Amino acid sequence: MRAVVQRVNKGRVVVGDEELGAINRGLVLLLGVEKEDEENDIDYMVEKVINLRIFPDSEDKMNLSLQDIQGEILVVSQFTLLGDCRKGRRPSFFSAAPPKKAEDYYERFVSRLRERGFQVETGEFQAMMEVQIFNDGPVTIMLDSKKNF
Repeated sequence: MRAVVQRVNKGRVVVGDEELGAINRGLVLLLGVEKEDEENDIDYMVEKVINLRIFPDSEDKMNLSLQDIQGEILVVSQFTLLGDCRKGRRPSFFSAAPPKKAEDYYERFVSRLRERGFQVETGEFQAMMEVQIFNDGPVTIMLDSKKNF
């Protein structure tokens, strides 16, 4: 799994004229699922995201996690994170999971965050979405579950 994690003051996702999800202080997370992903990739990513210390403490140091600040999360599925641009000019999405698996893992990821007590909003799987991100900092972190096993 790959994720782009952005610390935000607020974020929202819209499909057409309908707002599907909106959050205040917390994280906007763009999530891509790889065809080789397994259950431990979901577990790794959930733990990393909720414990990532990227929020400022009273001394303005990045020492607090999403859990510490009781922040909210907006999770948006984004297979293009898996685009390989090393050859040619058009990205290859060979490593992206097929839609059925990707949606299943995306839903499991979201469910596990909710099970941990977080307010989680989402976009719509496989939809063209407008994502509004009010990045705080800006702070943007890239995570990849395969680079840590």
